[in-house]
Amino acid sequence: MRGEPVVLRGWNVIDLRFAEGTAQSRMSRWSPDRLVVDYTRTMLAALRHVPEPRQIGIVGLGGGSQVKFLHRYLPSARLEVFEIDPAVLALRETFRIPPDDARLQVVLGDAALELPRRPAAYDLLLVDGYDPQGIPPALSTPGFYRACRASLREGGAVAVNLYATEHARHVAYLRAAFGERQVVVLEEPRQSNRVAFGFVGHPPRPPRPPALRWWGRRALRREFARLDAVWPGGAD
Repeated sequence: MRGEPVVLRGWNVIDLRFAEGTAQSRMSRWSPDRLVVDYTRTMLAALRHVPEPRQIGIVGLGGGSQVKFLHRYLPSARLEVFEIDPAVLALRETFRIPPDDARLQVVLGDAALELPRRPAAYDLLLVDGYDPQGIPPALSTPGFYRACRASLREGGAVAVNLYATEHARHVAYLRAAFGERQVVVLEEPRQSNRVAFGFVGHPPRPPRPPALRWWGRRALRREFARLDAVWPGGAD
């Protein structure tokens, strides 16, 4: 493989891959909006901090796992997605990602350039941008994480997937941008992933259940409990 996205079809899942042996995204053939991969659920635990987001930014489309889940189970939110690779966008129908509508817009562009143009635009930001070598250099700088912080409204949150990368450096950049006590990290027991969260302010008191439809809340209940255990601001 030379970095071009490749689709691998199994009897029950479809994978998007950039490197041999590593799935960039995985979709259930029978439930395309189900979050199959553990870290995709962990990232959405941020909804404990932001239970009723109006605007959600997403860096990296991939197979659209979180896009499909949020589009179905969080109808009150508008999603803006940044994807830099047109070859990934060309697979949108393969991975059954909904077309653009009043609630979803997928932008072909570089998030490192686009986020600084969107101050205080989002309540929740999900960062999962990868190329065949890992997290791209443009998404691995202190300036990028400052742009993430600036793109969030008061009470907002960012969730960042850190896989096979120098996670300590990224966490340090997050803490510099958000504040030492406003960043927490969850390990993925069954994967080589970590999810880092950066919070702006404190969650609502008393905590409110996320505005997800019932099945969406049920799908994330374990992840909400895991985040509560390390982020006391999110617990009852």
